[in-house]
Amino acid sequence: MKELAGYIRMNKKGMKGMLLWIGIFLAVFLLSGLPVAAVGYGLLLFVAVAGGGILLDFRRYVARRVRLAEEKKSVGISLEQLPEAENPLEERYQELLAELFRQKCQAKSEYDSRYTEMVDYYTMWVHQVKTPIAAMRLLLQAEDTPDKAELAEQLFKTEEYVGMVLQYLRIGDIGSDLKIRRYELDAIVRQAVRKYSSSFIHRRLGLDYQELGCQVVTDEKWLCFVVEQILSNAIKYTREGKISIYMDPARSKTLIIRDTGIGIEQEDLPRIFEKGFTGYNGRTDKKSTGIGLYLCKRIMNKLNHRLEITSEVGKGTQVALGLDSAKLEID
Repeated sequence: MKELAGYIRMNKKGMKGMLLWIGIFLAVFLLSGLPVAAVGYGLLLFVAVAGGGILLDFRRYVARRVRLAEEKKSVGISLEQLPEAENPLEERYQELLAELFRQKCQAKSEYDSRYTEMVDYYTMWVHQVKTPIAAMRLLLQAEDTPDKAELAEQLFKTEEYVGMVLQYLRIGDIGSDLKIRRYELDAIVRQAVRKYSSSFIHRRLGLDYQELGCQVVTDEKWLCFVVEQILSNAIKYTREGKISIYMDPARSKTLIIRDTGIGIEQEDLPRIFEKGFTGYNGRTDKKSTGIGLYLCKRIMNKLNHRLEITSEVGKGTQVALGLDSAKLEID
């Protein structure tokens, strides 16, 4: 029915002309006083011939629609497979498509070039800025001032944000950076915990770490980044209490990171993985970028893992990392 409606719309003028011609034909023959049978035979013959032609033309129309639908899948790569134009008007349309396609390819090439230059520049910037950060840390270790711990904490945050820039740049091409192997989950999580050990001490937070005893098929670097981001958020929004890390006994290979922090508003939970979304806590803290959880979600999707967050205001937040769904080939 869809094809028939489209065919009628495309040939509406021709069909109206045909009906007009039939009306004139009937009027002339009837006014001439010819027998009705003669008029009927002539009209029947015309309808049979015209109907056959319309039927054949409709079949060609449907065949062209089917072919165009198939070529739609490859039109983003080339226009060479388009059906040949049957009239000058179709030729003009194909010329217009070819020009638009050329302009699109040119714009994409220019965008890719600019994006590559930007990534190269910021990658170089990240590596360069790490040098003065390391130098400041060494100078800070040599100093003995009352603000030393706070300065070290702020320097650590600066290094964190610099590292996040690099991961944000790499996330678009994460597929070429993955090294999928079987890892001990304890080794990955402990690596992240060691990184934030000074933050635990500075904020006087407890750590309840239970032996995980689990092997996972994943990428060590990217999963470690996800765990680091979650720990960073837990530490940032937990003023007192502890952070617990353990395996969920009810779900296969599900790592739980739970804090006793301020929690997340229920209306914010559906949007916490959106890029740039900071929510009520971020607006109150005024230091949240809204990038960390966005990156975590994208990375977990790339690794075919699950990331779920539940929270209650005033009681804390629980993050569940489902690591049993990886269907990737091991290097």
